[in-house]
Amino acid sequence: MKKLLLASLFAGALALPAYAADYTIIAPANPGGGWDQTARSLQTVLQQEGISGKVQVQNVPGAGGTIGLAQFASQQKGKGDALIVGGYVMVGAILTNKSPVTLKDVTPIARLTGEYEAIVVPASSPFQTMGDLVEALKKDPGAVSWGGGSAGGTDHIAVGLIAKAAGVDPKKINYIAYSGGGEALAAILGSQVSAGISGYGEFETQVKSGTLRLLAVSSAERIEGIDAPTLKESGLDVVVENWRMLAAAPGISAEQKAAINADIEKLAKSKSWQETLKTKGWADTYLAGDAFDAQLDKDIQATEGVLKDIGLVQ
Repeated sequence: MKKLLLASLFAGALALPAYAADYTIIAPANPGGGWDQTARSLQTVLQQEGISGKVQVQNVPGAGGTIGLAQFASQQKGKGDALIVGGYVMVGAILTNKSPVTLKDVTPIARLTGEYEAIVVPASSPFQTMGDLVEALKKDPGAVSWGGGSAGGTDHIAVGLIAKAAGVDPKKINYIAYSGGGEALAAILGSQVSAGISGYGEFETQVKSGTLRLLAVSSAERIEGIDAPTLKESGLDVVVENWRMLAAAPGISAEQKAAINADIEKLAKSKSWQETLKTKGWADTYLAGDAFDAQLDKDIQATEGVLKDIGLVQ
């Protein structure tokens, strides 16, 4: 009888969902921006797909993600259930803020998404085209204010490259950094800045409703479903793609890292995640393992070169 009871309990245990860790994901920015959207999309899909039973998202904003990164690295060491969202913006912020904590102080897991930049203006703006905006920039760089994400991030880099391509000294641009997508959007809609720049997904609702005018996108070719010319079509030889990644805590074991990698690979290949990418307008740039580590090193070196080129890093 006892054997039957034990066998029954064992069989019941096997029938239960084999959930992984109850993850906590740090979004190192205010709600509303790309990192927050990424973290909450991960939360939804990990739970929907039964990969994790419970996922929490915590926002730790400031300094292009470096405050959240430093807190994560110091407080989560060795924890196999802690993750942080990062990417191109964080790489730039680490360099421009001379952050003592870098991506070498955490455990990179995978690159997940890519997204091109969009340049928008309020519907009431006198700038009808990218050409109009560039003309004003050439006339008086300081009079054209740009609202975007953190200093040294993708948005800031893109504006610097636009200025350089237009023959304007990038050091003269008037760039106003916001720590969250919601703050930046409010400033753009309120005409507190001349133009806004960020991933298209952060502006899509307002562009479709007509409250924002989309002037250009930073892709090499036109993006299907988005009615806007590329910067190249507008006479500016600029292509910029923002990418986002996921990292785990420092000091985790090989077994912990393997478990996290397995969970994120399941997520990346899931139908729910693919649908999320399509809905958000994000490209699937999933890359993991040694290949991602090598690519990350290349991206860090390339970003440092660009930031020096436009005067944001000495």
